[in-house]
This record gives sequence, structure tokens and C-alpha cells, in this order.
Amino acid sequence: MTIELNVYHTIAIAIVILIAGEAIRNRVMVLQKYCIPVPVVGGLLCTVIILIGHETGAFEIKFDMAFKDFFMLLFYSGIGFTASWKLLKKGGPQVIIFLIISSVVVVFQNLLGVGLSKLMGIDPLIGLATGSIPMTGGHGTSAAFAPVLEEAGLANANTISLAAATFGLVAGSLIGGPTGRFLIEHYHLKSSDAAAVSVKLDDKELGKASGGSSERALTVGAYQLLIAVSLGCLVSDLLAKTGLSFPASVGGMTAAAIIRNIADNTDRLKLRLPEISIISNISLLIFLALSMMTLKLWQLADLAVPMLLLLLAQTLLMFVCAVFITFKFMGKTYDAAMIAVGHCGFGLGAVPTAMANMQSVEAKYGQSPDAFFIVPLVGSLFINLVNTFVITGFVNFLK
Repeated sequence: MTIELNVYHTIAIAIVILIAGEAIRNRVMVLQKYCIPVPVVGGLLCTVIILIGHETGAFEIKFDMAFKDFFMLLFYSGIGFTASWKLLKKGGPQVIIFLIISSVVVVFQNLLGVGLSKLMGIDPLIGLATGSIPMTGGHGTSAAFAPVLEEAGLANANTISLAAATFGLVAGSLIGGPTGRFLIEHYHLKSSDAAAVSVKLDDKELGKASGGSSERALTVGAYQLLIAVSLGCLVSDLLAKTGLSFPASVGGMTAAAIIRNIADNTDRLKLRLPEISIISNISLLIFLALSMMTLKLWQLADLAVPMLLLLLAQTLLMFVCAVFITFKFMGKTYDAAMIAVGHCGFGLGAVPTAMANMQSVEAKYGQSPDAFFIVPLVGSLFINLVNTFVITGFVNFLK
């Protein structure tokens, strides 16, 4: 039996997945501990149901994903609005150094994935699908780049990259605390009560959503985001003329970044950053739910061992980079150790994982205001842009 759902029913199922995912996560502590996203929790439940239907031959569900790219563009254009050069400079040299370190690690992740894939005799695009796309990028980047990888020749890219991203969330949670403990105790580091960030940024500058948005502000924010999406399509058309493959998200991010930096240097254009962030975050949830609904778990059977080896190698790489690169170049201080802990989190999973890692270490060893400023600033904002362009370069090289 084949069940065909139109676009409206498909979106409704995505909403049910989000509601169910949140209800389940609120009741299962292990899911909260490892910061597993709500769309992943609900989405996996949906994919298990689809897997049962496939394996038994009882039913097949076909979804209409016509709006999937629209929600993806809303999310990534929202990310583009956070790319403020003025904000980066205001963060100081430590922020720029950590961004450079994080960018280098992104390149290492892809080199490792592609290199090991070639050694194992499998498609190097599988290595890319288990590299910085799911590791530093997380589920959002995985879902966004899956069509690009499939176009480049990798079948089942969506399933591979999203499965890798889920593994990364758990791995990032597991190695963060032990990494911090090793560095702090091995080097006899102490938290300084006098430690304080050199600059504080408010919610508006970071583009974070805060309560109290008026209907007018939300409306203006929606207008600005939709205009960025539209301009982003024009940017994507121009990029396509280069003959290289760029995901649609690059256009939206680029257009939004241009608008943001113009606004930073003029009083005439007032951006509604908190409201843009709200819409962008809602779009991400729906986009991820739609992406999880298309997972075909049976397609991973033949790749189980190679994928596990690739993902374990990525976990080891992140530990080595955190200890020998992040910690060293951030100054070998207590704050540097805490930043390394956070890097394990978003370098393998997501910024919430990074924050949970640092909070866990902080509870035992003491505060690090600098780390709690630097890690989310780089991990939430700037590294997403760098990662997108690095991945694009690798995809075009491997085509």
C-alpha cells in the first residue's frame, strides 16, 4: 500500500514530529544530556515507522517536499544576517584566532574523511558526507548539502550525512568533559575569579531572539528575511555561471551578509535581528523535520563498518585538534582549556553541545567567562559561513 501525502499534509506531519520529539526529549534524560535536537528525536521515530513499512512490505509513504528548500533558505539567510565584520572586530583577537583555528579544523575534517575513504576503496564523497558537513555543520548543514552531494554522484547522501551528524552529537558530548579534565589536571590549571571578557555583546548584536517582539517588529523582520532570500537567488544564479556547484544556501547567506554589513555602517537601515532569528530558528526546525522524514535507514546497511571507522576517526581527530591546536594556540590557560572543551562540542555536533560540555566542566573546576563568550560567537555565527565555502570547494574538487 502506498500512502501519498501532498505538501500541506507533509508539513503537518513535520509539525507532529516536532511536537512528539519535544515531548519525548522532555521525558528522557539521556536525550537531554547529549543535547539531541527535537527534530532528530521525532524524526527518528518517523523513520523507524517507515523502516517497518519497508521491511514488512506493508506500506510505503511518499512525501511532497516542495517547501523543504524554502525553509532551508529562510534558515541560512538568517545565519547570513549574523555575519557582521564589525562584530568580529569587536570580539577582539582571541575571537579571530579561534575562528582561524576552527576553520583549519574544518579543512582537516574533510581531508581526513576523503583520504580514509580512498584508502578503504569507497566513494570519497562518503568521506565528505562524514567530514565537516555533519561534524562542524551539524544536522542543518547535512540536510542542506545532501542534494549537492547527490548531484555530485553520492546516492543516499541525506541518510549518510544526517546519521553522521547524530553520531557527532553524541561523540561531541562524550569527549568534551574528559578532554577538559585532562588538560586542566595535566597542566594544573586554575580558574581566575578576575577573568572577564574584554567586551560584552548584547542579544541584538548576536542576533539572538529575545522575548517581547511586537507584531510590527516581527513583520518587518519577515520582510527583511524574505528580501534576503530573493536576492540570494540572484546571487546563486550568478555563482552558477562560474561552472562550479554551490548550494542554494550560499546565495541567501551572501545576500544577507551584505545587507547586515551595510546596516552596520548606516543609520538608515534598521535590521530586526531578534525577529529574523526567531523566524530562522522556526524554519530550521521544520526543515530538519522534513529532512529526517526522508531518511531511509536500510540504505546504511552496506556502509555500517566504513562509516563507523570514518566517524571514529573524526572523533579522534577532534580530540587531537582540541588538545594540540585549540588549547595551544589559545594560550594554554584555563580559558584555553575551556575553549578546547567547547570546540569538541561544536566541532563534532553543535553549539548547544559545546555549551553543555563547558557547563559540566565549569561546575567542577570554576568559571571561564572568556570561553562562554568566544565559543558561541564563533560556533553559532562565523564558522557556518567558513564551513559552507570550504565544503563547496571540496565538492567541486571531487566532482
